[in-house]
Amino acid sequence: MNSKEEQTNSEITNLENENFIEQQKDVNYINEQTEDNNIDKKSTDMEDEYKFGWSSYSEITNGRFAMIGFLAIILIELFSQQSFLKWAGIA
Repeated sequence: MNSKEEQTNSEITNLENENFIEQQKDVNYINEQTEDNNIDKKSTDMEDEYKFGWSSYSEITNGRFAMIGFLAIILIELFSQQSFLKWAGIA
């Protein structure tokens, strides 16, 4: 690339950065961005209470217990220097 092309590219980048900064200073631009980021009221009212059956709360709880279980198995294998099944007397 020659110096004229580099200079032109840097000038374009500088102009884009200046336009972006001007947009950020504009109050309407900020309001548009915050309106786009607002979440519907229905989706923010997630129910964090137990329900019987298939619910998102149950799935999240089961996932957390599964992660704890896998971590426990890995720690047992690391500290005992043998497989979990052998440690548990299954194999």
